[in-house]
Amino acid sequence: MVVVGAGIAGVACATELVRAGIPVQIRERARVAGGRMASRRFDGRPADLGAAYFTVSDPDFAAVVERWRSAGLAREWTDTFVAYGADGRHEVPGPMRWAAPRGLRSLVEHLARELPVTVNRLVLSVEPGPTVDGQPCEAVALAMPGPQAALLLDPALAAATRATQAQRWSPSLAGVLRFPARGWPAFRGAFVNDHPLLRLVCDDGDRRGDGAPVLVAHTTPEFAAGHLAQPTGAGPAIEEAVRDLLSLPEPAEHVHVHRWTYARPTAGPGGTYHLDADGIGLAGDAFGEPRVQTAWRSGRDLGRALAARLRV
Repeated sequence: MVVVGAGIAGVACATELVRAGIPVQIRERARVAGGRMASRRFDGRPADLGAAYFTVSDPDFAAVVERWRSAGLAREWTDTFVAYGADGRHEVPGPMRWAAPRGLRSLVEHLARELPVTVNRLVLSVEPGPTVDGQPCEAVALAMPGPQAALLLDPALAAATRATQAQRWSPSLAGVLRFPARGWPAFRGAFVNDHPLLRLVCDDGDRRGDGAPVLVAHTTPEFAAGHLAQPTGAGPAIEEAVRDLLSLPEPAEHVHVHRWTYARPTAGPGGTYHLDADGIGLAGDAFGEPRVQTAWRSGRDLGRALAARLRV
C-alpha cells in the first residue's frame, strides 16, 4: 500500500492503515513532511508559510489536538481577528484559532514520527493494477490537490481522473516580512477585504508567542496568478501593501515570498474522500471546507476505508 504525499491528509491515512496492520509506504517529493502546513526557518525561528492556523470542531480531531497540546506543540491562539475594509478597522469574533510555537509543520511531523515516510521521493506515474512507477501495490492513496494527482494518473484510471477534475483550486503567495521592530497597531490576524493584493495578514510573533517583529501576508488569488512564474518579484509590492495597510514607516529588513499554485480548494466532489474499484484513493481538504481539520478527517476516513477493503 502506497500513500503519496506526507501532508496531514496523507499522514492521517497512513496512521489508520498502520493501526490496522496494513504495510504502508509514504512517499513525499519535498525534503520534509507537512504539505500546506508548511513552515520555514528564518534566522533560526520558524514562520508558517501555508495554513495560518487551524480550528477544531470534530471530537476525534480534538483528541489529536489535545495530544499536540500535551506535547507542547499546539496552543490556543485567539478567537478574535480584525478586519480592514472600506468601513475601516473593526474586530471580528470567531472560533478559537490554534497555532504551533514550532510551526504547523511540527504537528504533521509529530503524527508521522513512527510512520515509514520517505522524503525526496518523487512519484512519476500511477497506472492500472494499480502500480506506482511500475511497481505493483495493493492500493494507492493520493493525498494532494487534485490537479497534482491528475498529473500522475494514467487516463485509464477514469474514476479517479474524474474525481480530480471535479476539484477547483485558487493560488496564493505568502510573504514573510521581518521588520527592525514591532511598530504596528496591536492585532493577531487581520482579514483584508476588497483589497487588490492582500487577503490575510498575521502577526507571526504573536502567533508564535516570541514577539518577533515578523508579519506573514497572504495575497489574493488574482494577484498571485500574475506572479506564479516569478514569485520573488512580487516581494516589493507585498511589502508596500502591508506597510500601507498598517501605516509602517520603516521598510522590512527581509522579505521572502512562497508560491502556492494550489493554495485553497474552491470546489470539490462530495463525501470526505474518493476510493474506487481500481484501488485509487484521493484525500485532502478539497473534500469539504478548506480546513486543516477537513484534510485530517479526509485522510482518516480514506485510511479506514482502505483498511476495511484490504483486510477482506
